[in-house]
Amino acid sequence: MIRVLVVDDDVRVADNHRKLVGSMDGFEAVGVAHTAREALALSERLLPDLVLLDLYLPDESGVRVLQRLRGNARPLDVLVITAVRDVETVRAAMQGGAVHYLLKPFPFRELRQRLNGYAEAKSELDAVDEAEQADVDRVYGMLRPAEPHTVPEELPKGLSTVTARLVLDTLRSAGTDLSASEVANSAGLSRVSARRYLDHFANTGGITLHLRYGSAGRPEHRYRWAGGRGFS
Repeated sequence: MIRVLVVDDDVRVADNHRKLVGSMDGFEAVGVAHTAREALALSERLLPDLVLLDLYLPDESGVRVLQRLRGNARPLDVLVITAVRDVETVRAAMQGGAVHYLLKPFPFRELRQRLNGYAEAKSELDAVDEAEQADVDRVYGMLRPAEPHTVPEELPKGLSTVTARLVLDTLRSAGTDLSASEVANSAGLSRVSARRYLDHFANTGGITLHLRYGSAGRPEHRYRWAGGRGFS
């Protein structure tokens, strides 16, 4: 379970983010802070894994809070959520170690995608003792925000770019592995059509395929977004 501390001076926004975090599998919203002082105190007391940090705080610069959070003896990650757009602040947040910089306003699906990407990357790193380059590339690919229009330049005859994008976006936004039936239901396609696209992308390296064996011993094909390797 990924423990999340929400920091935003706007009470309504903070509560919305708390509810979103609480609705996601694998995440727990452990606290909410509206000032820099509260954020730092709750971070020490609640020991979150991830902080959703607004940079507009009434008592101290959010960038300074980021630096102090990242400088603690106990490691944690920070996802910046803010309306601050100046380049110097963006640069300071990057140098401070923010895993993402999400500009307000945004649809909730954007935050959901970034949280899912963070969870996948964390899970990948937890699963290895010594990373190979492929592991590093995969983890950083998971942390990057989704690009909804990313599809291969060329598709085999009979496959549509529009449907390809729909299948990829469905799998990418899920944040977990899906069966062809689950993709079909989410995307509004037939299972046969979804399976054609999924198998094609599994062969080209854009997604991964593995088998899950049920209680009856029959294997089920499961597909997972793999960062779109080999896509343009």
